[in-house]
Amino acid sequence: MQTIARANRVTSWKINGVEKHNGEIVDYYNVFRNMKLALKDYAQGGDEIDPPVKEKAELFILLDDAIEQGLAFCHEKDVPLREVLGSADVFEKLGRFNVFANALLANDEWRKGFNVYENTITSLYEACKPEVLGRGKGREVAAFQYLRGVIDSLIGQTDIDAISLKIAELLDESVVVNDAEAFKARQYNAEYQIIQKGKTWDLSKINFDKLREEFKQATYKNIEIADLRAFLQHKIELMLQQNATRTDFAQRLQQIIDAYNSGGSSTENSYEELIKFTEDLRAEEERHIREGLSEDELELFDLLKKDKMTQEETQKVRLAAKSLLHRLLEEQPKVLVQDWYKDTQTKKMVRSAVEKVLDSNLPESYDRVLFREKCDNVFYLMLDYASHGRKWAA
Repeated sequence: MQTIARANRVTSWKINGVEKHNGEIVDYYNVFRNMKLALKDYAQGGDEIDPPVKEKAELFILLDDAIEQGLAFCHEKDVPLREVLGSADVFEKLGRFNVFANALLANDEWRKGFNVYENTITSLYEACKPEVLGRGKGREVAAFQYLRGVIDSLIGQTDIDAISLKIAELLDESVVVNDAEAFKARQYNAEYQIIQKGKTWDLSKINFDKLREEFKQATYKNIEIADLRAFLQHKIELMLQQNATRTDFAQRLQQIIDAYNSGGSSTENSYEELIKFTEDLRAEEERHIREGLSEDELELFDLLKKDKMTQEETQKVRLAAKSLLHRLLEEQPKVLVQDWYKDTQTKKMVRSAVEKVLDSNLPESYDRVLFREKCDNVFYLMLDYASHGRKWAA
């Protein structure tokens, strides 16, 4: 019975993982989830009548199905990977993989869906070793891995050298049955490398007019968008670590991404939105200089300020932020003692210090309710940072 159950699992995972049409949600992750269940069944086996070490015929079926579904998925997204694998020059014309990457980067769900298929195919291929070697599957697996590596190289998400080495090893394994193919693979092995293609970004040195002009001339516009987007997402992550009040920037970027993924914005409009966002992000990164504050002082200033402040009130809030940070880090008696956030008494001391400084420095227009709100904002952010071993831990 267990053998039958496992055989049924082999066929059912394919059905569950198929992309749904007619406006239904695509559940690519069923592919990987059900594949893992099938591998688990295979590895665990049954009782003495059904031993855990069996022929790998079931896994070969899974691998064939995964490759077939991956190729079908690519075809639906205008990525003719099947046709490329059917040609003899797959190792010679790797530039077309940029075309494929550009197509998959047009939508986040397409890229994520392809990643699921590549993960599935690679995992099954590894599970089928060593019997799978020499069966001609390595070439197909390598094509999926190469396209995945090209995409990741464009958005800076992987160790490119490690991926290139992995693919080279896979090709060596896959051509052992054919001397002619082995020679061709070795001949073009040097070209079958993934190069980190993404730009090296420095927010302070970006020439926005040049970026706009380069985009007009770009052949692969989705790739240009993905590259800039990846930089911005990483940059916002770093800037949020400096200042937790910058969540509106993260939300704004996500809105641009969502519009792009939904097809509600053309590539040109999406890139222009990203450029404008980048300009604003640079202004935000430099704002502490204009305010005459350090990064930590600016974060406290942002927590303490209120809407529609006068120039005099703004200056008082700046001084309040400076005074508070000075009290916490430099003045005696010291309140940020070791593990202060773990003890009720030391937490009260810190809270009291915050309230005392702010009571002396915030504008008189801050009534009791607003004052309490600002004290809470500062104290609970300090508590969160300290409990995670970041700022103001001790």
